[in-house]
Amino acid sequence: MTTTTATRRATGALLGLALGDALGFPTEFHDVPTILAGFGPWRERELPLPAVVSDDTQMTLALGRALRAATERGPLGPRELEGPLRREFTDWYRSPENDRAPGTTCLGACALLEDGDRRWQDASRIGSKGCGANMRVAPLGLLPGLGDEQRAGAAQFQAALTHGHPTALAASDLTARAVLLLARGTAPGALPGLLRAHALEQRTRYHEEWLGDLWTRAGDTGPGEFIARGWDECLAALDRLGHALRTASPETDPCLAVGEGWIAEEALAAGLLCFLLLPDEPLTALRRAACTSGDSDSIACLAGAFAGAHLGAGAWPREWADSVEYRAGLLSLGALWDN
Repeated sequence: MTTTTATRRATGALLGLALGDALGFPTEFHDVPTILAGFGPWRERELPLPAVVSDDTQMTLALGRALRAATERGPLGPRELEGPLRREFTDWYRSPENDRAPGTTCLGACALLEDGDRRWQDASRIGSKGCGANMRVAPLGLLPGLGDEQRAGAAQFQAALTHGHPTALAASDLTARAVLLLARGTAPGALPGLLRAHALEQRTRYHEEWLGDLWTRAGDTGPGEFIARGWDECLAALDRLGHALRTASPETDPCLAVGEGWIAEEALAAGLLCFLLLPDEPLTALRRAACTSGDSDSIACLAGAFAGAHLGAGAWPREWADSVEYRAGLLSLGALWDN
C-alpha cells in the first residue's frame, strides 16, 4: 500500500467512517426537511457531543479485531477468519452497548452464529442484502498484504456470515475495493470506471473457498448464476451513480438520485456520490451524507471511509477526531495498518 506515515490513510478511513456515523446517527429515519428543521443548514452542521456512533462503527471494529487476530500467525484464509469473526460478532450481539438500532438481519444471524455446532452458511440470512453487509467492510480495504482474490473472497465472506444475498456479497467486495483504491492513491474521478471494470471481471466468479455451498440455499441453478445476480444489481447501481455524477448537485438529497441506502448497493452508491461530488471537502461530504432521506449513518460512514482513505487522517479536525466514540480502538487498528 503506497501510503506514508504522515498521510495515515488507514487511520483517516477509520476515523472518517466513525465521524460520518456519529454525524448521521441522529438523522437516520428522518426526511431532509425534518433534519434541516432540527439541525439547521446542512453545510454548517457540527459534530454532536458526545459523538456517539451506531452499530456501523461497532461492527467495523469487530471485523477489524477479527482480522488482526486471524493474521497474527500467517496468511488470511477462511479457516483463519471464521473463528475470530464469529466470536467478535456474537460478542457484539451480547454486548450491553449493542443498543444503537442494530439491523434485524445482523441480530438474527448473530443469534444463530452463537451455536458453535451450526455451520455459518445455515446462519446466514440468504434473502437479505441490507447495508449491514458493507457498512463494516472498510478494514478489508485497509489491511495490507492481501492479494486481490484473497481480499475479494474475505470481503464477501464477512458479509455472508450475516447477509447471504449475492448483492450483499458483491457490494461488500466493491466497497472494500473502493477503499483500497483510494488508499493506494487512485484519483477519485477514476474510481467509478475502475469499480465497473472490477464488477465485470468478477461477475461470474464464485469464491467457493470462502463461501462453500452458500449458493445452494438461494434456488439458483449454479454458483455462477447466483453471484452474477448480485453483480448485475451492483452494475445497475454504478450506472445510477454515473448518471448522478453528471447531473446531480450537492444541494440535492443524494438519495433521490441513487436510492435511500437501506440496501447494500444503494448505500455504496450514495456514499460514493457524496464523496465524489466533494472529493476535496471531506467535512462537507460528511455533512451532505448525514443530511439525507435514507440510511444517513451508513451513507455517511461510507462517505467518511472513502474521504479518509483518499486524504488521510489530516482530513479530520483534531477536535472532531478526539471526540468520537471508540477512538482508542480506531486509532489502534489504524496505526497497525498504516505501519
